[in-house]
Amino acid sequence: MRGGAQSHLLEADDGNWYVVKFRNNPQHRRILVNERLSATLLDYLKIATPETALIQVGAAFLDANPEVHLLLGTQRIAIEPGWHFGSRYPGDPGRTAVYDFLPDALLPQVVNLEDFRAILVFDKWTGNADGRQSVFYRALVRRGESGAPAGPGRPGFVARMIDHGYTFNGPNWDFPESPLQGIYARRLVYEAVRSLEDFRPWLDLVMDFPEEVIDQAWKGIPPDWVEGEEDALEQLLERLFERRKRLPDLIGSCRQAKTDPFPNWK
Repeated sequence: MRGGAQSHLLEADDGNWYVVKFRNNPQHRRILVNERLSATLLDYLKIATPETALIQVGAAFLDANPEVHLLLGTQRIAIEPGWHFGSRYPGDPGRTAVYDFLPDALLPQVVNLEDFRAILVFDKWTGNADGRQSVFYRALVRRGESGAPAGPGRPGFVARMIDHGYTFNGPNWDFPESPLQGIYARRLVYEAVRSLEDFRPWLDLVMDFPEEVIDQAWKGIPPDWVEGEEDALEQLLERLFERRKRLPDLIGSCRQAKTDPFPNWK
């Protein structure tokens, strides 16, 4: 797969396919910690992201599949057997077309555009230093209008927010700030934004985020991913919890970018 972490698309024994980031990836093992933490936080916030799993890759599999490896320059690096991070691919890659870009003419067909507002709240909170990435795939969508019962499925695009290895500024574990940080490149997704109120309920969920969910996120990390860095991780999560109070200002700071991403916010 593309990207600095050199992920691989693997079929797991549950019958699903996963984009797998390995513990000894070139970016740092902290990338996996960031992904695992983000998965728990995003699940609580009900933001559209792929399901995730811990993927155990054994020595026998690696011996039988020598194409599964990493590269550092021209040097071939073996994958370390053990637990790694997996993000589920939406279906069978041989049958399901997944796009990482849609032109503006097709974006209105995305049935969950509101998730781009939701993920901006998350990205500002967690200091995601990477550009906002998403994938799209076609599906039959069953959603009632104006509270009516859902009718027969109709084709549409579904967006999923992906790649959270650079939350907390990747391996640096700090919180950089920039007006453009977290903004999706296609500004059409923010046309519904007219005030800070359009970022609720996600803003409220973060402002009142339960400490026990952050504790749950910590406990979901395999110990060998953070061995020797437990104190640094604890300090990071303390800063994350304190950072909630600044979210309204962090979101408002996006309007200071060279091009205002919210043209309808007056």
